[in-house]
Amino acid sequence: MPQDKKYSARRGAWLCLGLLCVGLAGIGVVLPLMPTTVFLLIAAFAFARSSPRLHKWLLGHKVFGALIRDWQEYGAIARRAKVVAVASMIGVLVLSAVLKAPIWVIGLQAVILSCVALFILTRPDTH
Repeated sequence: MPQDKKYSARRGAWLCLGLLCVGLAGIGVVLPLMPTTVFLLIAAFAFARSSPRLHKWLLGHKVFGALIRDWQEYGAIARRAKVVAVASMIGVLVLSAVLKAPIWVIGLQAVILSCVALFILTRPDTH
């Protein structure tokens, strides 16, 4: 396969991933237990490799742009986003218990979500 076709296929894959993640982030805006931020960060990463126009659009978005720029520039997460993320994680555990998920599933969720929460809570707050 010629080099330009490889580049084009790779760029197309990054573009598809970015668009998928923007769609998933949109779902996360309306569904309280679906993450939004992580999908937006992945979309920004993918668009940076595939579409300068969409990357610029995402970074300039009036609602989500600051969140992405804060992460890219400082590795920072807004305090409100941290609270929502951790509350969502607790909600998932509670929902699993209410739905009587197997104890090993709840235990696995608790371990994974605790690690993710620890990571989120140890990131600097935005200014």
